[in-house]
Amino acid sequence: MNRIEATPEQKIEELGLLLPAPRQAAGNYVGCVRTGNLIFTAGQGTNEYRGKLGEDVTVEVGYQAARQCMLNLLAVIKQEIGELSKVRRVVKVLGFVNSAPGFTDQPKVLNGSSDLLVQVFGEKGKHARSAVGMAELPLNNAVEVEMIVEIDPS
Repeated sequence: MNRIEATPEQKIEELGLLLPAPRQAAGNYVGCVRTGNLIFTAGQGTNEYRGKLGEDVTVEVGYQAARQCMLNLLAVIKQEIGELSKVRRVVKVLGFVNSAPGFTDQPKVLNGSSDLLVQVFGEKGKHARSAVGMAELPLNNAVEVEMIVEIDPS
């Protein structure tokens, strides 16, 4: 008996999460650019999570911030392509962590984004990744994430 695979949107719902409305760009840029079969997103922070990791934000809260950043990114991609099942592969994730001096757990924070991608897309959600500590982020965001995805050509 063939089991119908849940769509990425259904998997997000099963996790008890919601895709937010895509956020408006805060300047003279767009939320994503599609070239050929690739989509490059602009960075996404969150309105909910502010502050420095290792100072006033814990790794666990940073993990949730990275997860919310990814939901924001998925909302942008869905707006661009209509349905997330058109994502063929997550190629690259780049995460910026607002880090206090001496904080070195940026990879643990970015697991919030990476874990969500694998939960939603399975094997095609596995990706290359960089997790970078920053002295400051815009609006004192705790985390900002951007990504590159390959989509079906149709």
